Amino acid sequence: MVVPVYHERDNLAELVERVGQALLPTGWSFELICVDDGSTDGSLALLAELAQRHAWLRPVALARNYGQSTALQAGFERARGRYIVTLDGDLQNDPADIPALIERLQQDPEVDVISGWRRQRQDKALSRKLPSMLANRLISWATRVRLHDYGCALKAYRREIIERIHLYGELHRFIPSLAKEAGARIVEVPVRHHPRTRGQSKYGIDRTFRVILDLVLIVFFLRYRQRPLHAFGGLGLWLLVPGILILLYLGVLKLLGEAIGGRPLLMAGVMMALMGVQLIVAGLTGELLIRIYHEGAARPQYHTRALPAPRPDA
Repeated sequence: MVVPVYHERDNLAELVERVGQALLPTGWSFELICVDDGSTDGSLALLAELAQRHAWLRPVALARNYGQSTALQAGFERARGRYIVTLDGDLQNDPADIPALIERLQQDPEVDVISGWRRQRQDKALSRKLPSMLANRLISWATRVRLHDYGCALKAYRREIIERIHLYGELHRFIPSLAKEAGARIVEVPVRHHPRTRGQSKYGIDRTFRVILDLVLIVFFLRYRQRPLHAFGGLGLWLLVPGILILLYLGVLKLLGEAIGGRPLLMAGVMMALMGVQLIVAGLTGELLIRIYHEGAARPQYHTRALPAPRPDA
């Protein structure tokens, strides 16, 4: 289990206790990786103290505050289990839901990722629930991965899926989309949600605007990472072809003796043609970089999955 921690000292002791209460009775071997993301409220010292009493607690200390995506990535790189669960440290998600998620992964080989859905979300309507609802619908429409609740931190993954993705920036919001691109089969299940009782939320309504910018990145990444020329070159052709037609038209007028030097159409034609050429060149450069990325480091262009087990009556 991976939990990013930032200024959650008041919640950590109860978080560790409740994780133990949820998982120790199962008899499973598990670990709780709490990644302190540069907290200055004493969270790291408390984690070190709690780790002395719980052998399954593994604190990780980042040198400074890098953000939630980097904290999650640090935890993913240290996780050793077959299944990886993510959870926030604010206790709004319930650790008691974790065994059911793991059992679903164990019992259903057709599922690779289980995403929690806070159907009865206990947050303020205007500052949290409304922006989240809009962001969920926008992300679902843009990425074509239909989920009710992208922002729910409680998710369970098969290890091989996590190994195929790499987080940076603020891509933690789009892990289901990245997992889908890596070949994961995703289901969404309702989970419990509690109001925050201690500490302060790290999110505000301004996050909605950052989501929109990140969404532009993730849509480009998902649709055009393997073929950047189709993105840049397609737009370049839409500009280059009309630009050339405009210049040809003006060239004919010039041959007929008309003055074209003062026409705004001339400037428009030149600009469209130049921008079109630049975009096509950018697409070609992107194609070269993609080949260097894959061939230079021998990175895979695709992933495979295990064949289904044969039926007993087959």
